[in-house]
Amino acid sequence: MATVNATERTATTTTPAAYVWAGLRIALGWVFLWAFLDKTFGLGFATEKEAAWLEGGSPTAGFLTHGTKGPFAEFYQGMAGNAFADWLFMLGLLGIGLALLLGIGMRVAAATGALLLILMWTAALWPENNPFMDDHLIYAGLLIGLALARAEDTLGLGKSWGDLPVVKRHPLLK
Repeated sequence: MATVNATERTATTTTPAAYVWAGLRIALGWVFLWAFLDKTFGLGFATEKEAAWLEGGSPTAGFLTHGTKGPFAEFYQGMAGNAFADWLFMLGLLGIGLALLLGIGMRVAAATGALLLILMWTAALWPENNPFMDDHLIYAGLLIGLALARAEDTLGLGKSWGDLPVVKRHPLLK
């Protein structure tokens, strides 16, 4: 009976853990993409139709005006409804969501997603139910874990994406 070492086994098979990481990547991608879709079209979950971005609403105005608190509240309130902030926020949601769902550009998606989430955490300091921890920090950590675990290679386009010449020349795009 032939023996297979661990390196050979993982090179030819996908482990159960890889599927867990891929499932978490897809789920978190959906969280980001859903936020983009709801704010764009006003699907009635967090954003009503009349407040949709396509209806002239601002995706940042409500939260940055009324949801901010703590030491950075004034800073964030000053950005509320700013077109630059709206576009940057929405492009971030869309790009991060699509990258996670497709399994492409995980390094950029993890870094920008973690930054966005940490900024959102600082906008609402301090959490009501914990001295410092909330879901924004958990998701930021998860994004870093997804990139480190190469979650894009299972149930995603990560392997094909990584073989592109431009990605090989610029590994940050992996």
